[in-house]
Amino acid sequence: MGTSIEYQKLMTEIVYINLPGPGEPTVGMSGGELLHGFLAELYKAPDATTKNFVNSLCLKWNVHYRETRG
Repeated sequence: MGTSIEYQKLMTEIVYINLPGPGEPTVGMSGGELLHGFLAELYKAPDATTKNFVNSLCLKWNVHYRETRG
């Protein structure tokens, strides 16, 4: 007889959003590029409540922002 315990292997991936992101969507952008721009804009939210909400979601979904220095 099998065991009564079931388990699920959880995979953890880290998603990095490079800042600054694209400023405006353009024709021919891939879905990943559009998402990158959208998430980069959320990071720049001026409202503290919105910024805290975005940061809490990022922690939950393992999304990290990183500044690129040029």
